[in-house]
Amino acid sequence: MLVHREGNTNMLKLGYKASAEQFAPRELVEFAVHAEKAGLDSVWISDHFQPWRHTGGHAGRVALGIGSGEAMNEVAPTGMEWPEFKERYARLRESVSVMRQLWSKDFVNFSGTYYKTRDATLYDRPADGVPLYIAAGGPQVAKYVGRVADGFICTSGKGAELYRDQLLPALAEGARESGRDPNALDRLIEIKVSFDSDYQRALDDTRYWGALALSAEEKTGVEDPREMERLADALPVERTARRWIVATDPAECVEKIKFYTDLGLNHLVFHFPGPDQDRALELFGERVVPLLRKLEPAAIEAKAPAASGA
Repeated sequence: MLVHREGNTNMLKLGYKASAEQFAPRELVEFAVHAEKAGLDSVWISDHFQPWRHTGGHAGRVALGIGSGEAMNEVAPTGMEWPEFKERYARLRESVSVMRQLWSKDFVNFSGTYYKTRDATLYDRPADGVPLYIAAGGPQVAKYVGRVADGFICTSGKGAELYRDQLLPALAEGARESGRDPNALDRLIEIKVSFDSDYQRALDDTRYWGALALSAEEKTGVEDPREMERLADALPVERTARRWIVATDPAECVEKIKFYTDLGLNHLVFHFPGPDQDRALELFGERVVPLLRKLEPAAIEAKAPAASGA
């Protein structure tokens, strides 16, 4: 993550998602430079062992962001049997504990259910630790994020009820249980936007990321990018576009993005789907970013979240 503008954590921040699954490292660096010139504040780089597509896929590793995992990026490099959510969540919490100790102590002896260390030390330890962002797709993990993390990560296009009634209330509840102000946490959402002057081009660009439109049932347990690609390519473009804001009008695009700032999300990281990232950054930077700068994120309130989940 590269952050160029600092200030109040509740101020609106605009970011760019550099997709390491889709582009080689050299290209990602160039896109990051272009994103800064386009007026964006941060660059977030996805980090997976395997890409979502075999053909033309990449897997770069630059920055840290953690969650409870996914079968396609855990099974292949480890050979493990994919565990149920209960175990994955327990592993997440234990790994956070290990990391916090490694960032704050000289030698760490840790004996947990899943991880063990003996006199482990980090020789180049940051003075104040590493900002820890954790992704959550349901209220149980969102509440945990509020208790222990520096920042919260979620993704767009999953329905208003999830964010408004579950994720953000749980995040705020967890923060306040730990004596923290939830509005002091960085509340990041990866927003999927396909913006172009040509609507058909904007629509067709979403095809590459068709896997995002697959239901949980369709992709659960899929471990091979070739199979994920096959499933995604079978979808019509009308369905691949569902997870995206597809627009040609800047005001319409901003109005749809405003939905997320009105909920209380303050760090918007934009993911553009097409192969021509320079074009996407140029158009978005010129026509959309100036309008986005006028938005102000709402404060979030703690209240009992709806039905629990991951």
